[in-house]
Amino acid sequence: MIWSILVALSALAVPGAAAFDHAYTQYAEVLREFVRPPRVDYGALARRRTGLDVAVDAFAAPGEAEERGWTRDERLAFWINAYNAFTLRAIVDHYPIRAPWLTLQPRNSIRQIDGVWTKLTWRAAGRTLTLDDIEHKLLRPEFKEPRVHFAINCASAGCPPLAADPYRAGTLDTQLDAAARRYLASPQGLKIQGDVLLVSKILEWYGEDFVARFAPDAAGRPDRVERAVRSVIERFGPSAAAELARKPATRIRFMDYDWSLNDVK
Repeated sequence: MIWSILVALSALAVPGAAAFDHAYTQYAEVLREFVRPPRVDYGALARRRTGLDVAVDAFAAPGEAEERGWTRDERLAFWINAYNAFTLRAIVDHYPIRAPWLTLQPRNSIRQIDGVWTKLTWRAAGRTLTLDDIEHKLLRPEFKEPRVHFAINCASAGCPPLAADPYRAGTLDTQLDAAARRYLASPQGLKIQGDVLLVSKILEWYGEDFVARFAPDAAGRPDRVERAVRSVIERFGPSAAAELARKPATRIRFMDYDWSLNDVK
């Protein structure tokens, strides 16, 4: 109730203020033009970046009170899209990424951008935030939606591919399911090796986020993360992997993560 009043007052305080575009029209044009699933044409995007700059600026338009007054799915879609758009902008601002030959990680990796997750700041919904702020202070703790790990993109070959369309409130649940299936159908997300399921490191790093939704009866037990991972594979993995995940003898192992840039080159 209080947030609704604040939203109404903020609208009165800015006569003629345009409503936020929850269809993400400008951002959608950027994705359609430059995403080449599962990669991104960063070279072309860097040369024709005007649309991306406009899309990034749009996330700063709503105030915090306005954003807090939206539905849960509107807010969740907003922050997923903001994270992905800001990541695109971070890459474009530093493209082409080059590093010393002696670097221990891929020379074209997003990790070569100093402070990309912790120092670079962005304006969104009345706040100044880093990418880590969006992921670890908003998306994970506020929404408790583990499928966001299949939706946010870290500009790396090992991460879930950037969707070629924005996330939107009206289709969010379906889109998140599709993102999970898309990733687990890829060799970066899941591989079968005999009686072993090789799974993305993301499900190890953030495995606890999946427990409450996918293995609630395993909470507090040593195997709770593995139980959750198996459940995720059963629900979203290809049929052969899902069948293996149901077998107690099947082992779960986590793959090394590929931090090279998800560029078309």
